[in-house]
Amino acid sequence: MRSKNVVITGAGSGIGRELALQLAARGNALALADLDPQSLDETLIQARLIGAGPLLGQALDVSDEAQVRDFATQVTASFGTVDVLINNAGITRFGDFASTSAEAFRKVLDVNFWGVVHGSRAFLPALRASRGSLVNLSSLFGLIGVAGQAHYCASKFAVRGFSEALRQELKADGVHVACVHPGGVRTRIARSASFDQAVDDQEALISRLEKNTLKLPADEAARIIIEGIRLRRERILVGRDAKFVDLLQRLLPCAHTGLIHRLLGRASGRNKSANP
Repeated sequence: MRSKNVVITGAGSGIGRELALQLAARGNALALADLDPQSLDETLIQARLIGAGPLLGQALDVSDEAQVRDFATQVTASFGTVDVLINNAGITRFGDFASTSAEAFRKVLDVNFWGVVHGSRAFLPALRASRGSLVNLSSLFGLIGVAGQAHYCASKFAVRGFSEALRQELKADGVHVACVHPGGVRTRIARSASFDQAVDDQEALISRLEKNTLKLPADEAARIIIEGIRLRRERILVGRDAKFVDLLQRLLPCAHTGLIHRLLGRASGRNKSANP
């Protein structure tokens, strides 16, 4: 993972920023995108200071196919080749299905799933040419369904299925397709989330999640992902919780859901009536 041309979406914060900085420290050329131009600029400044190769930054809404296509054109014109694409951009919301509008549900799918599809399609010719790596961020919630996260789970299961199918299609071209399943990573995704139903104390809920569930440092998550890309692993499980859920789901596919819900409910402080 040195002297590569790497594209990362959602690079303004969280796992995306840590991926960018760790790859910058290895001297890679980076094309970074994020919806928030100010956060993106901060990442670009830090990446430049720690020794990145050529840098390109672009404010980008990954749900807009035309924007993603234009970004890919700009990247290939500047870098010539693309060795790694990391479709990392994502959002979440809180609220059960009945409380979530169709528009809100669609927004999560547009960013988390269609953003991955748009990025994959736009950069596929370059990745075929380089026999590079296409890396899609799913989630622990791409392994299990969880109450109050129907939209997020739907998007992350879709990323998983899309990645597995695309992997088979691209094997003959020598393109490595990885699906990443992070568990609870210490980022600001919970604080950035929208709420589709009222909670007694929104701040207390987020604080409990951060304390009890979102434990793995983002820099450690990025290190695991980069190592997985280097080894061209097809499934990258990030964190002990992701590995535990994956194992439980494989061993007890019918019995794991209730246990996981009880554990998650206890971690977030949700009462029993809110859990299945």
